[in-house]
Amino acid sequence: MENEEVKHKRRVRYKGTHPRKFEEKYKELNPEKYADDVAHIIARGATPAGMHISIMVDEILEFLEIKPGQTGLDATLGYGGHTRAMLEKLEGKGHIYALDVDPIESAKTEKRLREAGFGEDILTVRLQNFADIDKVVADTGKKFDFILADLGVSSMQIDNPERGFSYKVEGPLDLRLNPHRGQSAAERLKEMSRDEIIGMLTENADEPYAEQIARVIMKYYYMGKPVETTQDLRRCVEEALSFLPKKEQKDAVKKSCQRTFQAIRIDVNSEFEVLYAFLEKLPDVLNEGGRVAVLTFHSGEDRLVKKSFKELQKAGVYSSVARDVIRPSHEEIIRNSRSKCTKMRWAVK
Repeated sequence: MENEEVKHKRRVRYKGTHPRKFEEKYKELNPEKYADDVAHIIARGATPAGMHISIMVDEILEFLEIKPGQTGLDATLGYGGHTRAMLEKLEGKGHIYALDVDPIESAKTEKRLREAGFGEDILTVRLQNFADIDKVVADTGKKFDFILADLGVSSMQIDNPERGFSYKVEGPLDLRLNPHRGQSAAERLKEMSRDEIIGMLTENADEPYAEQIARVIMKYYYMGKPVETTQDLRRCVEEALSFLPKKEQKDAVKKSCQRTFQAIRIDVNSEFEVLYAFLEKLPDVLNEGGRVAVLTFHSGEDRLVKKSFKELQKAGVYSSVARDVIRPSHEEIIRNSRSKCTKMRWAVK
């Protein structure tokens, strides 16, 4: 009935003075309602749960030199911070296409940007992999004056235990950017041999203890206890590194967990193949004088971008490329610790 009173649903209470679980952080998960609390968390140098703080915004805008009336592409929409900053530079004239493979977060981001006043006349959001940038041009008939690709995993994905991106909390070992497509990390590991796991950890993350970690993963698989959760994988790393001196283990386990999760995530999402396709297609989707900036977060990505830009400059495709990598300022790293491993490279057609 229309007049039926809607019952108030109380939020779930948490133990202690501060919420610890992702789903309990009701203020952080509602930034519009609790803006002051969220601002306080950001001021401490932390990233609120369910949010993402965009990295190197000023440096990106300075390089891209966005002008009203131009057409641009944000190849990795994420939380939309970079997209919004670029939209503001257009001053209501021009258009930005934004791509993302994550159906969960891209829908939330599009809603925020629409509510901020960016309509379909200036912003188009597409659920699409950035390996397919040529399809955007084929559909629209327009090439781009500027392109940004932020290759990092968004904080919203890392913080949500249901997505399985973090070794710090219990959750299903998923690691897919699009959880509705392809194999999860747990399913992928069940199919791999010991040598394949070693190769993956070495090639995707330069993991020095790849052999030891692979051996433990396979041991549990043969025992009928395959790795299925984030904490299962963490325990495998801990056991694999148990031969190290006690005083070294904590830091070594932390770093190996980071590298192991990174390596499996890259494999599950075919990230190197996607990046290679993107870099190969870039020249054909840029206008003359068009600019592209790429943010990378580990050495494998950076090597691919650096090699592509330099080779295409030698071939006369790019008029100039970044001679040296650009990094976040010291002040930004203090404000946002997740930015410390970021590298930016650029090219001009």
